[in-house]
Amino acid sequence: MGMSVTISAAAAEDTEQILKLQYLAFQREAELYGNYRIQPLTQTLDSLKAELESDTVLVARLGDEVVGTVRGSVDEDGTGKIAKLCVHPRLQGHGLGARLLRAVEEALAGHAETTRFRLHTGHKSESNLRLYRKAGYVQVGGRTASDGVRLVILEKEADAADFAVSA
Repeated sequence: MGMSVTISAAAAEDTEQILKLQYLAFQREAELYGNYRIQPLTQTLDSLKAELESDTVLVARLGDEVVGTVRGSVDEDGTGKIAKLCVHPRLQGHGLGARLLRAVEEALAGHAETTRFRLHTGHKSESNLRLYRKAGYVQVGGRTASDGVRLVILEKEADAADFAVSA
């Protein structure tokens, strides 16, 4: 019988695996934009450790291997900001990204002040845009990142009823 993928909070000992996975998973994005200076590829181990301490960081595991990750935080305006969703290339296209997205939304919805979710992706990243639109996100704007990539900003309302825990 095969192993199933589980999603849980990241632990400090996951930091190096997360950074390696992020570097591997974002290669396709870097190639798409012809830009290897995108933030997920230049992030340092220390800044990832800081995110682990301050943000919600989830990992998907297949056995002991981290095969997916996503981060989120809630700002003072009640916006759940979701970032750096990535899945190991060999597991992409099997719904794991959607599971991670739903899990981080549920975790951020646990904050009483969360009213909406916001995330961004590159304007050429069609598979990402498709995933986010399927999950209910709509484009609300755009901007150019410090690395020069044009980003699409997407949001959706955080409907508490969608995240109610069943007894």
